[in-house]
Amino acid sequence: MRHHFLSANILVVTLFGALAIAQTVRPPAVPLVTHDPYFSIWSMTDDLNASPTRHWTGKVQRLTGLVRIDGNVFRWMGDAPRSVPALPQTGVTVTPTRTVYQFAGQGVALEVEFLSPLLPNDPDVMSRPVTYINMIVRSKDAATHSAQLLFAADASLAVDSGTQDAVWSRSQLKAMTVLRASDFEQPVLQKSGDDLRIDWGYLLLAVPDQPGASESTQSNDDVSSQFAEGKALLFDDMDMPRRADRRTVLASAFDLGQVGNTASSRHVLLAYDDVFSIEYLNRWMRPYWRRNGMTIGQLLEKAEQEYRSLDQRARHFDEELVADLRRVGGDAYAEVAELAFRQTIAAHKLVADVDGHPMLFPKENFSNGCISTVDVIYPSSPFFLLFDPTLLKAQLEPLMKYTEAGRWRFPFAPHDLGTYPKANGQVYGGGERTVENQMPVEESGNMLLMFAALAKIEGNADYANRYWPHLKQWAEFLQKEGMDPGNQLSTDDFAGHLAHNANLSIKAILALGGYSVLADMTGRKSEATTYRQLAQDMANRWVQMAQDGDHYRLAFDQAGTWSQKYNLVWDRILGLNLFPAKVTQTEIRFYEAHLNQFGLPLDNRRDYTKLDWEVWTASLSDNREDFNKLTAPLQRFINESPSRVPLTDWYSTADGKQSGFQARSVVGGVYIPLLANPDLWKKWSSKAQPAGEH
Repeated sequence: MRHHFLSANILVVTLFGALAIAQTVRPPAVPLVTHDPYFSIWSMTDDLNASPTRHWTGKVQRLTGLVRIDGNVFRWMGDAPRSVPALPQTGVTVTPTRTVYQFAGQGVALEVEFLSPLLPNDPDVMSRPVTYINMIVRSKDAATHSAQLLFAADASLAVDSGTQDAVWSRSQLKAMTVLRASDFEQPVLQKSGDDLRIDWGYLLLAVPDQPGASESTQSNDDVSSQFAEGKALLFDDMDMPRRADRRTVLASAFDLGQVGNTASSRHVLLAYDDVFSIEYLNRWMRPYWRRNGMTIGQLLEKAEQEYRSLDQRARHFDEELVADLRRVGGDAYAEVAELAFRQTIAAHKLVADVDGHPMLFPKENFSNGCISTVDVIYPSSPFFLLFDPTLLKAQLEPLMKYTEAGRWRFPFAPHDLGTYPKANGQVYGGGERTVENQMPVEESGNMLLMFAALAKIEGNADYANRYWPHLKQWAEFLQKEGMDPGNQLSTDDFAGHLAHNANLSIKAILALGGYSVLADMTGRKSEATTYRQLAQDMANRWVQMAQDGDHYRLAFDQAGTWSQKYNLVWDRILGLNLFPAKVTQTEIRFYEAHLNQFGLPLDNRRDYTKLDWEVWTASLSDNREDFNKLTAPLQRFINESPSRVPLTDWYSTADGKQSGFQARSVVGGVYIPLLANPDLWKKWSSKAQPAGEH
C-alpha cells in the first residue's frame, strides 16, 4: 500500500491544507467508528473496499459505500456487492481523531473522512457516540462527471448474533432524517462477557438535509440495485422483525449532479444510543452525555450544529498533538501513539453517577472481559493523566466506592469490578472469596502510584485524602510484602506465577515512595518521613539483591535472568529519585544488546513482549538516541505485523505476530514520554475543562 501515499498526500493538501500529516504507516487495522467497547468498527485490510468492516472482536459488522460515476458503479467500502468493482484506493491517513481514505478512477477523485472527535479534554464531547462520515468528490481530468454516493450501515450492528431479530424505523428531526435499527427483544444489560456485541439500544443513521439526499431501510440487495439504476431511495421495507443476517440496511444516497474541479461533499452521522450503558453495584447507569436529561434527538441535532466547529477543533488538536509526539520521540514513536489514541478511548465507556459525576469503565478486551481492571487502568493511566486527570479519577472512583462499601475484605487492593458491562464485584482469581490467584502487590502498588501521579499534576492530594484509610492499609501491606514478593501473579499474568519478582518489587518500592509524598502533601509529616526512609532503604537493598553483572535480574533468586524494569519510569516522573542512575543506565545498555527485529522481549523466558511496557522502558533512557533505538522496532511492528487486528499489545518480537489481546486500552501507556516532560504534561493537562464543566 505504501506506493500509493505520494498521490494521497497531494490530495489531502489540495482539499484540506493543514490537515496533511505526512504518513507512511500501514496500520494492522484502521479505526473507522470508535466510541466504546460495543460501538467500535474497523477495517482490517489495507484497502477499505477489500473486506467487510468488522467489530474490534473480528465479527463482521458491515458498512457499505458505493459511488456511481457517469452511470458506472464502484465500491469504496466493504466487499459487497461482489459484482461491483472496487474503486482503486490511492491512500489512507490516520490521525488521532480521524481516518481519511482517498480513491480515484473514471476521472474522479473521492475522499472519505471518518471523524470521531474524541477530545479527552472535553468529556462532554468525548462521550458522544457519534462519528461523522464525510464524502468529497471532485473531477481529476477537468471534465464534468455525473456522481452519486451511497452509504449504508447494516442492522447487524445492533445485535450480538445474526440469528437475533432486528426491527427498524425512521424519524424526522429539525433538518434531519434519522433511520434506526435495533434488536427486537431489547435484552438491556442482560449479558456479560468478552467476545460479545451489544444487543440493546439503537443504531442510528442521521442524514442532515442536503441536496439530492434520499434514505431507505431495505435489504442490502434492493438498496444496491436501486442505486445502480440511478434511482432515489424512497422505500422502507416493513417486513419485520427479521433476522439480522438477512442484511437489512440503513441507507442514504446522494445525487451530486455534475461534479467538476470544485469539490462537492455530503456527510452523515452514524451513532448508537444504548440508553443504559453499565450496571454498577446492581444499578443501571446512563451514558455521560445523558446526565442532564438530553435525548438522542437533541444530541443528534447538537452534533450536527457543531460539526464544523468540532471538525476544526479536532484538526487543531491533531496537529498540536502530533507535533509534540514528534518533538518528544520522533516519527517512529509518533506513529505508534497516533494509532493508539482512538483505541484507548474506545475501550472505555463514560457514564454518569447518580450525582452526575463521571465514571469511566474500561473493558479488558480479548483478555478476560473484566471491567475496571486495576492493572489495565494502570498502564493506560499516562493517557488520562496527560489529557484530563479527572478522567483517571473517574476510573478510580468506582473501585474506591466498591472498596468503601465493605465487600472487599482483603488488606490489598482489588483487581477488578466484574465482567463488562456488569461492575458488581471482583470476579478474577479468588474474587471476593479467597486470596487464590490474586495480584496483591501488583494492584496495591498500581493504586498508590496512580494516586501519587494525580497529586503531582493537580498540585494537591485532596483526592487521596478522601480515601486515606484504604491507601494507608495498602501501604502497610506493601511494607510487609513488597520488598521480596512471594509466589504470585503480576499484571503480566500470561507469564504465570513468579516469586521474588524484581520488577514487581520496584513497583512496591516506588508506590511506598509515592505514598510518602501523599502523606507529606496531606500534612502527615511524620508518616511521610517514615515511609520515605523505608522506600529508600528498600531501593538500596533492591540494587544489591537484583545485581547480576551487566544487568539486573528477573527474579532475585535467579542468576542469569533479566526482564524489562518498566516500573522504574515512575521514579523519574514522580521525582522520587529512589534508585541510583546507574540502574537505568545499566539496563538500557543491556536492552539495546537484546533487541529483536520487532522489539525488546519482556524477559529472558520468551520472545514475546508488551507494547506499552516497551515504551515505558524506552522512557528510562536519558537521551533521544537510546529512546529511538528502543522504539524504532515498534514502527516496524505496526507496519509489518501479519496480525491484522486492532493494535495488539502482546506480540512476538521475532515475527511480529499477535500472541494475544487486541483493541485494549493499555496502549494508552505509550503516552508516558509526555509525562516525563514536565512542561508538556502541564500544558496538555491544563487544557482540560474545569471539573464543574464536566
